Amino acid sequence: MTFETLLLERPEDGIAIVTFNRPRRANAMSQHMLRELVSLCEELERDDEIRAVIVTGAGGAFTSGFDLKDQAEAMPTGVKDWVPLLEADFNGIMSFWNLSKPTLAAVNGPALAGGFELMLGCDLAIAVEDAVFGEPELKFGAGIVSMLLPWFVSPKIAKGVIFTGADSISAQQALDWGLLNKVVKADELMPEAMKLARTLAQMEPMVIRRTKMAVNRTYEIMGMQQALRAALDIDIMIEGEGAQLKRDFLKTVREEGMAAALKWREARLSNSAK
Repeated sequence: MTFETLLLERPEDGIAIVTFNRPRRANAMSQHMLRELVSLCEELERDDEIRAVIVTGAGGAFTSGFDLKDQAEAMPTGVKDWVPLLEADFNGIMSFWNLSKPTLAAVNGPALAGGFELMLGCDLAIAVEDAVFGEPELKFGAGIVSMLLPWFVSPKIAKGVIFTGADSISAQQALDWGLLNKVVKADELMPEAMKLARTLAQMEPMVIRRTKMAVNRTYEIMGMQQALRAALDIDIMIEGEGAQLKRDFLKTVREEGMAAALKWREARLSNSAK
């Protein structure tokens, strides 16, 4: 199967590389990409030859998150419009968490918002030294689609990141918080990813599949799935009601473009901090 927004490669026996392939849009996840991602993971699940999956991005970004330009053009309003969009967002983010095979995020650049959450959903993660991470959603009046961060760090850290819309968390900080397994130089990223994927691919498939199930089930017993679902329901309420801040942000996106909207957002925050 071929995809328009994703690349699927099999460089060696047992290993697949999934690449987000919208480099001109910082690999922003459109609804079309999310549908393709679900189909791709179904293909990976069926392929018994694949034993490990590397996830990375084309160009200079891992993924900047959900495609806000698409939202600005579609102008969804009310819960009825937002439910299918946010359900698709959630399913896309959780694709690699739910995949029975081990997944490794090779973070080649910014991983923000939904892209950050998707990285957290991968089993392992390595990143280049200048990668940045974060949850900027509240900066423009949006909610969090998949509230994974509180499951990986302390409540103070999670709230500090989410409440302030922090979007410039360094790779070293992410490593210190336990969100990454390793930080490497840019030219070492894919060699290191392949090295680790080879190790994963050498494991007995049935054993590693069931071991991933056991680890994930530990979180599920603690209530992770119910908590994520509850957080998604709250996000549906947030988007359904609609914040004036987000309406203003998306209006700027439509009329002046994404770069102008981001500049407007940062100027607004700078002015409020004075």
